[in-house]
Amino acid sequence: MIRVPLTRLAATAGTLLLCALPICPHAADDETIIVTASRSSEPLDETLAPVTVITRADLERLQTQDLTDVFPGLPGLSLATNGGPGKSTALFVRGTESDHVLVLIDGIKVGSATSGSTPFEQIPVDQIERIEIVRGPRSSLYGSEALGGVIQIFTRRARAGQGFVPTFSAGGGTRGDGRFDGGVRGRAGNGWFGVGVSGRSTDGVNVRPNQNQPDKDGYRSLAGSVRAGWRFDDGAEISASFLQADGENDFDGSSQNESETRTQVYGVTARVDPLRPWTVDLSAGQSRDVSDNFLDGDFVGDFVTRRDHVGLINELRIGEAQRISVGGDHQRDRVSGATDYAETSRDNRGIFALYRAEIGAHELSLSGRSDDNEQFGTHRTGGAAYGYRVAPWLRAAISHGTAFKAPTFNELYFPGFGNPDIGPEDSRSTEISLAGAAGRYQWMLNAYRTRIDDLIAFDAAISAPANIDRARIRGVEAQFGAAWDALRVQTFLTWLKPENDAGGANDGNTLPRRRERTARLDADYTFRALSVGFTVFGASDGYDNIANTTPLPGYATLDLRAGWQVLPEWLLQIEGRNVLDKDYETAATYQTYGAGFMATVRFTPSGT
Repeated sequence: MIRVPLTRLAATAGTLLLCALPICPHAADDETIIVTASRSSEPLDETLAPVTVITRADLERLQTQDLTDVFPGLPGLSLATNGGPGKSTALFVRGTESDHVLVLIDGIKVGSATSGSTPFEQIPVDQIERIEIVRGPRSSLYGSEALGGVIQIFTRRARAGQGFVPTFSAGGGTRGDGRFDGGVRGRAGNGWFGVGVSGRSTDGVNVRPNQNQPDKDGYRSLAGSVRAGWRFDDGAEISASFLQADGENDFDGSSQNESETRTQVYGVTARVDPLRPWTVDLSAGQSRDVSDNFLDGDFVGDFVTRRDHVGLINELRIGEAQRISVGGDHQRDRVSGATDYAETSRDNRGIFALYRAEIGAHELSLSGRSDDNEQFGTHRTGGAAYGYRVAPWLRAAISHGTAFKAPTFNELYFPGFGNPDIGPEDSRSTEISLAGAAGRYQWMLNAYRTRIDDLIAFDAAISAPANIDRARIRGVEAQFGAAWDALRVQTFLTWLKPENDAGGANDGNTLPRRRERTARLDADYTFRALSVGFTVFGASDGYDNIANTTPLPGYATLDLRAGWQVLPEWLLQIEGRNVLDKDYETAATYQTYGAGFMATVRFTPSGT
């Protein structure tokens, strides 16, 4: 079972990611536990993977409206959106394709099996407890899609020591933007539970002002989540989770201009310890991605994808310094709807093994996986990482990994377009890193190189997708954080060189919608019941197409925020997004939201 001991959230949770480094000065007092990097619980300062952790306190302090507010400027992450809230969003991790990131919600894979995309814009931020972002290849543990990284989202649940705790928030702002969130969470005896519901409505903006539909493109959503679990006296645990998010979206289009979407995820997990050094984790669940499309109110088609998952992990601890994990999982993807696909389901079975050791100043991680897919056969991947603690405050590491991405149902079977003969996309990556912490300061520096072969692209010679492209990506990520009693500062810098390496006319061109340089600065100051903060984000020029003939100019934005603890249980927050009203595009011809303001009131019982 995937578990996160939420009692160990970083003491600096009030400031984004100050403990999200492999060496954390607060770990001795309040250790941060992660699970995504190795598929089992481990302290953040022991993982060799580059990981970013975002807590519930971070989301509330930043006054986050949706996930598209979270990702820009974080190390290695770049975002492209087709307009304002609720509109289609693509996330690029370390310059890889937008479908090269594996996304999990409470351990269950989500996303569309037809398009390969994940609807980040639909996932309700009010139902999120924490987010773990692991950058770099992880196919040796997770299989397909974990080429650029893995993002795992944990829904909200009761924290240790909590009794019956109700929470509530409501807000309103410009462009008819309104939202609410309410929930009840608590513990009783060996059991715990969490129930929440949230909603949002906005008039939006005219997403494509150059089209012949000069209307505002609004968005409405309603979401709910439930998590519950029980810990038996012998240490065994069982838990269940459910999330559903419904959305109604307006946009500009000649064949369709409205959609109704549903993202649904549910799962059951169990953990038992047959022997003291042996732990068994079992999981089963399903995710559904549904889109009903309309043109001026008339139904024109739908897409429904379903992913069923069953997994088993055995972990054997050898003393205090070594650990072996052996596991396997089975996944079945199914598609249905108005489109007549030649094939509507496929199975994938995978087995993997992981060995981790920490001996003195040396740390080692070795992993390997074999996937047997009904469509493309057997595919094997591996990973190796070595770390050396030069000093208690400094660690150096080097790693290498291979990964792959299976083709989507659209690429394989879409009528008049798909090519059933295409195979997986492959990659190999090498990375070196330095991370350190001393007193109130933390820093990290990562440099990596990734080569992707057999990229799927449209082949005009056969009028269908084919494995004809290649890419070479080089990057450097740097971050620095410092915390004083009242002031906390965090900065992130990313240098990226994502190049087409397929030869021909586009050889050496920058991959579409990636920015070669991004920078972000977060600063927050607290004085008694008042808090103020700001975020500055900047991105360099980019291109919207593979030929690099459609430019995306660089831009910078400024966000401001303030909070007032009116009473111990009541907090008033005011935020301004893009307060300088910078006009920019992350996808060509799609207008972004512009300046926006929101006021929110939150009720949270004191002591929680």
